[in-house]
This record gives sequence, C-alpha cells and structure tokens, in this order.
Amino acid sequence: MRGPHNIWRLIRTGATFERTGAMGVVLDAFDAPKMVRIAFRTLVWPFKWTGIEGDPSMPPAPRALTALGPAYIKFGQILSTRPDVVGEDLANQLRVLQDKLPPFGIEQAERQIEAELGAPVSEIFSEFSAPVAAASIAQVHKARRADTGETVAVKVLRPGIERAFRTDIDAFYFAADMIETLSPASRRLRPRDVIAHFESVVMGELDLRLESAAASEYAANTADDDGFELPSVVWGLSGRRVMTMSWAEGAPLGDNAALDAAGHDRELLSERVLQLFLNHALRDGFFHADMHQGNLKVAPNGNIIAYDFGIMGHIDEYTRRVYAEILYGFIRRDYKRVAEVHFEAGYVPADRDVDEFARALRAVGEPIFGMDATRISMARLLSYLFEVTERFGMQTRTELILLQRTMVVVEGVARSLNPRMNIWNTAKPVVEDYIKTSIGPRAALRDLVQTAQVLGRFGPRLPGLVEAALIRQSEGETGTSRKHWRTRLGWGSAGAAIGAAIVLVWHVLA
Repeated sequence: MRGPHNIWRLIRTGATFERTGAMGVVLDAFDAPKMVRIAFRTLVWPFKWTGIEGDPSMPPAPRALTALGPAYIKFGQILSTRPDVVGEDLANQLRVLQDKLPPFGIEQAERQIEAELGAPVSEIFSEFSAPVAAASIAQVHKARRADTGETVAVKVLRPGIERAFRTDIDAFYFAADMIETLSPASRRLRPRDVIAHFESVVMGELDLRLESAAASEYAANTADDDGFELPSVVWGLSGRRVMTMSWAEGAPLGDNAALDAAGHDRELLSERVLQLFLNHALRDGFFHADMHQGNLKVAPNGNIIAYDFGIMGHIDEYTRRVYAEILYGFIRRDYKRVAEVHFEAGYVPADRDVDEFARALRAVGEPIFGMDATRISMARLLSYLFEVTERFGMQTRTELILLQRTMVVVEGVARSLNPRMNIWNTAKPVVEDYIKTSIGPRAALRDLVQTAQVLGRFGPRLPGLVEAALIRQSEGETGTSRKHWRTRLGWGSAGAAIGAAIVLVWHVLA
C-alpha cells in the first residue's frame, strides 16, 4: 500500500506543516540534512495554500498535528515520550497536545454498542447520557445499568477509526521510507522503528478488550495499595469496540479549589501520587504511563482514582532492579556504584572508563543536591542522566524513556498539589523498601528457593531432554558414541542438582 494516495497524503501533511510554521521546527528537531529539507519543501510548496490552518493560538507543531486529525494527534502524544528521537524542546511542545475532539452522535454510539453487545441500548441501560468526554480514539458516556442500577462509564470507539488509523499509519511508513532513502544518516533515529512503536501502541488502544485486560491486571497488582483505587471492568458489557467500567466519582486531581473545598490534604495527596507511581513501576513493573491530572480523581474518602488505561508501561524484573540501584546510588550520592551498575547491566560499553563515567555522574548529581530541597527534581535528574549515558555510548532503551517521561508528568502533578514538596524524601522509602525486598539477602534466598523449585519440577526429566536434543544433533554418530554421551549427561545432571542443593542449604544456614 505504498501507492499515489500516500504521496498525496504526504503532500497534504507537508502543506499543513509549512502553512502552520511547523515544517522548520520538525526538520530542525530531526537535524534533517540539506537534501531532505530541499526535497520536502520543493514537494509541498505548490500546495502550501491548500494546507489546513489549525488553531493559531497553539505552538506550530501541535497546531499542525491537531489540524490533521486523530492519528496525527496520537502520534504527537507518543512522540512527546521520545525526546531521544525528537529532542527535548519539541517533546515538551508536544506534551501540550490534547486529543479532545468534537463528539460523534449519540445515535452512532448506540449503534456501535448494539452491534458489539448484541442487544438494544435501552435493554442494557436504563439511562444513557450524551458524551461526557471525547478524545481522538473513543468517547465516554455515563450510563445506568438496567439490571443492577449501577452507574457506569461506557467507552465507545469512534466509527471507522480503525480504517482511518490504518490509512494514516501506512502513510507514516511511506514517509519514514522516504526519509531513510534521502538521508541515510537519519537511520540512527530508526524512523521505521518509531512508526512500528506507534503502530503497536495504537493497535492496542483500538481493541478495548486489551485495555480492559490492562485495567484488570493493574487492579490485581494494586488491590492492597492504601489510598488508591481503580474502577472495575464490567466484562459482560465490554468487547472489542465497547468498554464498560464502574463510574469513578470524585474531584479532579487538577482542581485545587475543588480539592480544598472537599477538605482533602493536598500535601498528603502530592506524596501519595508520587509514591504510588514509584511502587507500581518498581514493585510491579506495570505502571500507568499517562498519569496526568485528566486521568486522576480524588474520591470523597481521599483515595486517588486512576482511569483510562490505553497507555501502560512495562519493565522486566532485571531492569527494575537496575533502575532501583541507580536511584538508590544517587540518593546516597554513591556515584561510583551508579557507574558500576551501568557497566554490570551492559548499558555502557565495557571499553569505557568506569571512573571517568563516575565523575560524569557526579557532575549530574551534585548540582541537584546543592539545590534547595523543594527545587530538586527526579525527572530532571533522569533527563541529565540519559544525556550523560548517551555520551558514553548507552543504547536507547524505550521502556526507560517512557518511565522517565511518565516521571516528568507525575512529578508535575505532585508539585501542582504541593509546590514545596521534597521529592527525595518522598521517594526514598519506596526505593529503599524495593532494594531490601528485591536486591538484598532476602531476595537472594527467594531466588534460590525458586531455582530449587524449578529443579525439583524438571530435574528428573532434564538428562533425558538434553540427551534427546544432543542425539538429534548427532544422528550420524555410532551407538558407542551415543552411550558415551548418555553416561556423561547422567553424571553431569546429577552433579548440577547436588551442587544446587548444597548452595541452597548453605545460604539458608548462613
């Protein structure tokens, strides 16, 4: 699907970027070479006056993306989490993007629901409101269940949104191919990989069953978290294009006047929102990656409520441990240990000097610790850290970039509640607790027990499994040779099992 229609869409996009003044901003952000600049501007200049105007009150790049529609808005939002690709300045511009769009008609929403759930809306809901929120992919209605009387939120995909996004994504791939062809140097930014990442995120959001599953997993992980709650998924009234959840009643977290009027303690809320995020990222490795004020409320009992689970972040256990050790090292101002962790994890090439790297990290940390406590920013620390590690050859890690950008948003939410909060004092107990439970002696013993359990389950079968695999590889060998392999495998497997048992007992008794 790389035909003339994609060329026309590219021209239309370029014309809008040129007309709104965003073309230069984007080309500068990607450090586009002269050939690319000439090619794009020559291609779109004759059509400049046919471009879409957009909202003149917005900065150029968000203005152009908003004018071009839902897929471009969502693309801009995702690029705002990738300063490694577009640079800090453009990433910060794109963070102001709001995907609020005019709602589609209530009749269309009802047809979508009836087609998905197989029954008339009047039989499912005794009340069904006009849209209460409309975004680029879906809109939300407030409703009352006919069977239980429970108030619920019903999220419905925009009609035809899948086809519209598929068409635009196809055009994005076409643009990435052109950029890589015209500028081989741009391949270091991996334009096609960026589009692939965008595609995977959007395709997940276009199937509300996946968002329902994410909400369910998130709820299971956080069920015992004090001061935090999530709306529950109504699985019987949810599907690919419709998602129904219990209604979240509360004051918007971004409305300080409403929070004060309700008697909530904003200092306590500021600490809670930051500690909850760190707990979810470190303890669970599964966190809300769009945790801004618009997706957070405060219940009458003071609990923080999160909703809209279209973008979730995931970090594997090993990376969580590395990240916690890095944070803990900075909290203790142990820059040598922070440097060693980077080398041990393979983040920085082994041929670099660990002492030189530690000095560079000290240059990052000390100015921040010299600040007044209320001005210390963990988000700024992570941003500086990524700059230093990039200079020392660290490869981009998308999951850590997403974590850092979410940290920026969460820290902003916390400071909007209490501008004088001490970020380090708030984060320290969470990081220390994770270190004790996941990296200390208790964690080592737990890992050994798990290893022993695996050996107990698969150990008796291990010699046969390995023997069969090796025999398949050596089909031309003689019977004597095979017998020799069987003998060696038997002794080797027995030795491994005995060794593991000895190590386990030693650690338990030590």
